[in-house]
Formats: sequence, C-alpha cells, structure tokens
Amino acid sequence: MRMKTNRWLGCTGFGVLVAMAILGAGHYRAKAAQGGPNEAAPPFVIEYYYKTKWGHADEFLALFKKNHYPVLKKEMELGRILKVSMTAPRFHTTEDGRWDYRVTIVFKDAAIANDNFDSAPLIKQLYPDQEAYKKEEQRRFEILDAHWDLPIKEVDLAGH
Repeated sequence: MRMKTNRWLGCTGFGVLVAMAILGAGHYRAKAAQGGPNEAAPPFVIEYYYKTKWGHADEFLALFKKNHYPVLKKEMELGRILKVSMTAPRFHTTEDGRWDYRVTIVFKDAAIANDNFDSAPLIKQLYPDQEAYKKEEQRRFEILDAHWDLPIKEVDLAGH
C-alpha cells in the first residue's frame, strides 16, 4: 500500500509540474505580447512654460542660455535627455493665456524624468563661480510672472 501512495504522489507531483509549465508558458506569451522586459520604455515629454514680466523676455532668454541650457546639454550627453527645444509665440495672446517661452524636453523615459536627479555636481563643474551662478539663477526666476510644467503624450489620430 505504501508503494501505491508514493506512486500517486509522484504522478500528482508530475501533474502539478506540467500544469505550472503550461501556465508559465501562457504568462510568458502574454508578457511578450505586451512588450518584454528588454523592450525600452517610451520617451517621456514635458513642456516647461515661462511667462516673463513685461520687458524681460530677452533677459530671461540670455540667462536661460547661459545658466540652464548647458546643464540640459550635459544631461543629453549622459543619455538622460534625448532632445531639448525652445519655442516662442509668433504673435501675442491675451494676458491670461500669455507665455513667452516653451521649453520641450524629451526624456529617455518616465522613470528618468521623475528620478530626482541631482544636477548639483554638473552645475559645480560648469560654473566654478557658484555665487555668480546662484545670483543669475535667482534673477532668472525673479523676472518671471509664471512658470508651469506640463507632461504631454502623443494622441494617435489614426487609431480607433
């Protein structure tokens, strides 16, 4: 009788193993259809809007190019950022909808865009005179009326 019990346990164990293999294969196929772990995450895009006080748009742009854009370029060299671009409206709008510059940053992925990256070492490397750098960055934000960040996503117009 002992032999029958062991044989039954052996068959049951084998059956469980086969069932796990089938379920595991189904799970693997489902994951592959969703995009496997080796598939890269899509880029993540954020638009940064800057509304300057009247008469200060050119000063803001000069300070941005001098003190912030080089930091963003360093992050591009590190592979964190794929692209940085800036646009300005061609014509004026109403005051409540006005913005002077839109900076669009395409990050490698959402995780990198939200990882609280410490840019202080890059800033110290780029700007040895930290006192002057901090003063100019403070000025860049003093001349703003508003600043907001807007993560965006593509909308598939051809999709159903």
